[in-house]
Amino acid sequence: MKAVRMTGFGGVGVLQIGEHPDPLPKDDELLVRVRATALNRADLLQRRGKHPPPEGASGILGLEMGGEVCAVGSACEGWGPGDRVCALLPGGGYAQKATVPAGMGMRIPDGLSFEEAAAIPEAFLTAYHNLFLLGGLRPGMTVLVHAGGSGVGTAAIQLIREAGGESLVTAGSLPKIARCRDLGARGGWNYREGPFAPWVADQTGGRGVDLVLDFVGAPYIGQNLASLATDGKLIIIGTMGGSVVERVNLLDLLFRRLQILGTSLRSMGTERKIDLTKRFSAFALPRFADGRLRPVIDSVWDWTEVAGAHRRMEANANVGKIVLRVGE
Repeated sequence: MKAVRMTGFGGVGVLQIGEHPDPLPKDDELLVRVRATALNRADLLQRRGKHPPPEGASGILGLEMGGEVCAVGSACEGWGPGDRVCALLPGGGYAQKATVPAGMGMRIPDGLSFEEAAAIPEAFLTAYHNLFLLGGLRPGMTVLVHAGGSGVGTAAIQLIREAGGESLVTAGSLPKIARCRDLGARGGWNYREGPFAPWVADQTGGRGVDLVLDFVGAPYIGQNLASLATDGKLIIIGTMGGSVVERVNLLDLLFRRLQILGTSLRSMGTERKIDLTKRFSAFALPRFADGRLRPVIDSVWDWTEVAGAHRRMEANANVGKIVLRVGE
């Protein structure tokens, strides 16, 4: 098969399409002809040598895919060649073929293209896991979503809306904020205009929010804690701004009963990923089928243009997912 391979670590010039051995499915795995994959921040970090894949995972970039089943392991049930499937991957999505445990496969609803399906797994599973399983999202809760225009951000806004909650977002431009409002966010703050905590206090009448989904990390820790209501949870999804916090007043956590949680899907065990996939599928796939949920796609690139796609994500220019169409 062909795959996007790395000639080393560094800039986008290390990405080259070349020949690579076909993956070999285990008895409980599907072999999938990948039709589309999507970019994630982890891809950029792995390209630079800063985010190695988990032990035993493919060294090829790509944490999600949409495609067609071309072979089924002997222990798999309910799947057959030709079935349309999308799934989260530990790696290997930037290739013509990939393997995935059958329990992690999600049937692509009718009406969704492979490109749309490839934009679902990482963003929506990440958002669902953090909002519902870690955050305990329920009707009436208010969530502050940072990087609202990102893939996870646009997924989170929709999931919060479908759960009967409200979202406030931060983003780096007014057009991004407008797109977030179109998806259901109640309001947005352009972080280039200054601190967001006073705005959150104003939006919530001084109460604060029940949950914060944060991709930025250390620079936001103080404002995030200040923005939480009593018994609120700060869920750290990424550390784009830095990972080392110099000062935190632990009395804030004690007296207001706050929680700080960290999470990473890529390092999660297979059985937990299968359980997450089943829970998410039951909630979300009917909503994708009838249009209540939609993957937000920023742009679709042929995989021969992978360098340009990476540059777009590095420039933070995207609203939603950047997708690669995997060719012959």
